Amino acid sequence: MTSRPEAEPLTLSQLPLFPLQTVLFPGGWMSLRIFEVRYLDMIGRCHKAGAPFGIVALSEGSEVRRIDPLAPPSGDGFAKEVFHSVGTLAQIEMLERPQPGLMLIRCRGLQRFHVNRRQQLQHGLWVADVRLDAHEATVAVPDHLASTRDALQRLLNNLQERDPEQLKELPIQPPYHWDDSGWVANRWTELLPAPTDLKQRLMALDNPLLRLELVSDLLEKLGLDG
Repeated sequence: MTSRPEAEPLTLSQLPLFPLQTVLFPGGWMSLRIFEVRYLDMIGRCHKAGAPFGIVALSEGSEVRRIDPLAPPSGDGFAKEVFHSVGTLAQIEMLERPQPGLMLIRCRGLQRFHVNRRQQLQHGLWVADVRLDAHEATVAVPDHLASTRDALQRLLNNLQERDPEQLKELPIQPPYHWDDSGWVANRWTELLPAPTDLKQRLMALDNPLLRLELVSDLLEKLGLDG
């Protein structure tokens, strides 16, 4: 009997990217103000088609495209933008246009992707050919990390009692998956006052149990594990 070959990873071509100085996690939520021309058109088209875009964390450069007075004459005159090769698909769940030239969106993180090839178009928008990661398997929260999960539950309960409206703007939204190590680790990392590079490394980590263990260690160092 011949075993079936493993499915080929799904790839997307010319996925529009939004480089940010923050990290979107699978299952997380993010609010964005869109005002640059290169993104207004892209977000409008994605919303109309119901298509996702990619969010990647910057390792160099600014979220807003800036003129670089020291740029070489042979370049386009703009400051360099460098971003990590692992990002997260973002699905637009809400879009408002409060005034011309401004969009307010609320998007939800889907699955991770790896950038295979990137290209910056003439008007500054980045697009990439990407390989999608499989959806992360659910790994139960082990007993020795149950306190990390319980601390997050207490935090959300306290916020619910103090300011339910603030809770609606957090990256963590229902449905809650309290017995999923990866989900708990992702939600904690979104809330922690940690550097973007550290959040990026945790997001890109393939092992959800190891991610939760590292988050637990970080909480202990920050004195937030009680």
